[in-house]
Amino acid sequence: MKTTERMLAATTDLWQTYYDHPFVLGIQNGDLDHEKFRFYTIQDYLYLLDYAKVFAIGMSKADDPDVMHVFAQYIAQIMDCEMNIHEGYMGTFGISREALRQAQPALACRSYTSYMLACAQAGGPVEALTAILACAVSYEHIAREMVRRKPDCLHDAFYGAWVTGYASERYAQENVTLCELVDRLTADYTETQTQKLIDIFRTCARYEKSFWDMAWKMEQ
Repeated sequence: MKTTERMLAATTDLWQTYYDHPFVLGIQNGDLDHEKFRFYTIQDYLYLLDYAKVFAIGMSKADDPDVMHVFAQYIAQIMDCEMNIHEGYMGTFGISREALRQAQPALACRSYTSYMLACAQAGGPVEALTAILACAVSYEHIAREMVRRKPDCLHDAFYGAWVTGYASERYAQENVTLCELVDRLTADYTETQTQKLIDIFRTCARYEKSFWDMAWKMEQ
């Protein structure tokens, strides 16, 4: 099995908890309390700022120009595309730039991003990629499962834009690129090295669950 296939296989128990999470189901069914989504939007915005920094650290540690180019592309994608999804909702909620500057990450958000940043700082490009991969891949799987269960969720007046963005072929292809890069860079890894990456991936997958819990409970 490829490294990323092993990562996914090691976290199958967590995927169903995402699909059936009340916050996720609320988006899928279009009945999630808007205040909960407002809280989530701010926290996820703060999360994405550090998420982009993980890519930046990975790029700074890469020697291969092609690898550096992938990191640079994803920094731009996060800042231009994913942020656009959030900024659309921020406009709806009337969240100003000043409010975002003053916003503080909740404990679950801060813990998660601190772990990702630490992995990137302590490791190399592969550790940085592994730290972000659970988030990237899980959002694709969650959105596609939403569409499988309820195709009309793509057209929901409020949450349709969120589902459409993460269920898109473009987003899926971006994840294919990330997975292929991880698999290429780890082709000659020992079992010990590979297991370390699987542990990082699983820890981040657990943090993903904590992030959904935080959003649902609006926990600071």
